[in-house]
Amino acid sequence: MQFSPPLQSATLVRRYKRFLTDVTLDNGEILTIHCANTGAMTGCATPGDTVWYSTSNNPKRKYPHSWEINHTQQGDWICVNTARANTLAVEAIQGGRISELAGYAQLQTEVRYGSENSRIDLLLRDDDRADCYIEVKSVTLLEEDGWGAFPDAVSTRGQKHLRELIAMVEQGHRAVLLFVVLHSGIENVTGAPHIDPDYNQLLNHALASGVEVICYQAQVSASELNLVNSVPFVAHITKV
Repeated sequence: MQFSPPLQSATLVRRYKRFLTDVTLDNGEILTIHCANTGAMTGCATPGDTVWYSTSNNPKRKYPHSWEINHTQQGDWICVNTARANTLAVEAIQGGRISELAGYAQLQTEVRYGSENSRIDLLLRDDDRADCYIEVKSVTLLEEDGWGAFPDAVSTRGQKHLRELIAMVEQGHRAVLLFVVLHSGIENVTGAPHIDPDYNQLLNHALASGVEVICYQAQVSASELNLVNSVPFVAHITKV
């Protein structure tokens, strides 16, 4: 996906109240922009980083500008707008760039399912095989030596999604957890038991139950985003 109109740049001052970010423009003006990322954003919001933001023409928006990309002082590119992960996944599947999910006749988004009143991010259907339920999660937490971890904060919602995927497998469907890596420095993905041990335990249970985990990395720049290559997932097994 390409950003149109082009993104504009500024310098990060601070992120606060989860959804707000102050940036400094080239002329010294302080501008408050919206941040769509509800996570901890560890390592993704250091004052002095370069922020790239989009602008909406919707007159009803209180904050018309949205933080899209962060370029860190260490040189990493990060898409901090986690809502982009679903769009990238749809484009990649429809373009045949995710081989594990290729060949389905129909793709639907935000379909109600499960016993916990959920909506599946993507549902693939084909007459010749089982339905494929796909939950999309963005990965931006870079830990040491190129390891990316998920989640970056306790996620009860994410735990619910894992339970729903497990139930789909039990009902004879295919279930996939698709990690979209939105950080250029991440080379491998694993769980984060030190952040959310309950999620990590459920993730291991999901793997044992037949839920598939697929990881694809996005090429991130100020002009466009694209899923380009798979990266390994390694389960973080903890003793109970």
